Amino acid sequence: MKHKRQQLPKKICLTCSLPFTWRKKWEKNWNEVKYCSERCRRNKNKYASSSLV
Repeated sequence: MKHKRQQLPKKICLTCSLPFTWRKKWEKNWNEVKYCSERCRRNKNKYASSSLV
């Protein structure tokens, strides 16, 4: 089933605060996805502490 990009669900990354859209690899756990990439997931504490300053 094909989707138009505008119709895909979107979320905001907790690390970089940029929007990201649903991907096929997240199909089974979309509700648990919090970060747009592996890089953001690994650096979650680094960015969170610097944004509080």
